[in-house]
Amino acid sequence: MFERTPWASLLEARLKTFPAVALVGSRQVGKTSLAKRIAKTRNPPGVYVDLELASGRAKLADAEGYLRPLADRLVVLDEIQRMPDLFATLRGLIDERRIPGRFLVLGSAAPSMLAQTSESLAGRIAYVELPPFGIQEVAEDADDAVVRRLWLRGGYPDSFVARTDADSAAWRDAFVRGYVERDLPQLGVQVPATTMLRFWRMLAHVQAQTWHGARIASGLGVSQPTIRRYLDTMTDACLVRQLPPLVANLGKRLLKSPKVFVRDSGILHALHGLPDREALLGHPVAGSSFEGFVVEQTLGLLGDRVDAAFYRTQTGVELDLVLTVRGKRVGVEVKLTSAPKLERGLRTALEDVACKRAYVVVPAGERFRLDERVEAIPVAQFIRDVVLPLQDGQPIP
Repeated sequence: MFERTPWASLLEARLKTFPAVALVGSRQVGKTSLAKRIAKTRNPPGVYVDLELASGRAKLADAEGYLRPLADRLVVLDEIQRMPDLFATLRGLIDERRIPGRFLVLGSAAPSMLAQTSESLAGRIAYVELPPFGIQEVAEDADDAVVRRLWLRGGYPDSFVARTDADSAAWRDAFVRGYVERDLPQLGVQVPATTMLRFWRMLAHVQAQTWHGARIASGLGVSQPTIRRYLDTMTDACLVRQLPPLVANLGKRLLKSPKVFVRDSGILHALHGLPDREALLGHPVAGSSFEGFVVEQTLGLLGDRVDAAFYRTQTGVELDLVLTVRGKRVGVEVKLTSAPKLERGLRTALEDVACKRAYVVVPAGERFRLDERVEAIPVAQFIRDVVLPLQDGQPIP
């Protein structure tokens, strides 16, 4: 199994600084395995409590009495959203003895959702979001075959390492149904499972498109505020990404709605019923799927280190991704082709947003220049040579 080394290192760094660290992300992404591995490296070993189990919740019926004697050990509290009142208790214990690395809490939700119940830990807690597998974790030396498998199956560990594509597709189908039937209700979503499944599939059919809530609301027979709440819930559950438009006073009429992506490409393919590469490449969603794959591989690594947006005018001039790093912009256009061209619309977009560098990201092939500031680059090389340096705080390549 892959070690998730970049995220383990980041967690260790945060635990050396903060009394509490929250490791968040969707279910089945590998949070528990990573947390247990870190806990075992401690001396003495950390303590793990699973709050999904009745026995785990029973241990914390008297939370102060259970946790106070463990002040010198890392305590891992899994599925913390099941007992939100614990945050106030953790604050009291931290303030009694404020030392780093006391608590590692795991939550199947984005920081924005947990923050609603963890405000009492402000200044005491750091957040780390664990995404599904990234190219840099599974593909050595830009192995095109492994990248293709990651794109098809997505980055959830059990899906990616499945014996066959059929086994992977079966796992993802079960994941989707389990999420709407069991996991979302546990996060407080009081919506019928069939409705959320239909909504999720609707999102899959508008992958990489700007949000038009009225059309989807009409299809589900609900109001626009209700459909917006559904979208925000799926976003908070780390299942959907809303990429905002670039807001700039450019003297042009810009689109103002976010672009919406099902974050994991494998889950997207499951929602479309695409079990293998042949089915994917023959389907109209293939281009949008690859765009979402590149966006997620990029932003899963960079997180809040950069400001990310897309650019599109009402006349159709667009740029799939604009990364702003310390006031400088780099443009990213995604093309599902082996022979990309520098089109006039891309030139116009780069001028509009004042990008000094830009990359046209393709699935595989050779890296080459399209002009003095635009390069065509395979996705694995883009992650290795552009995104990882940005993650490390280096200047735009």
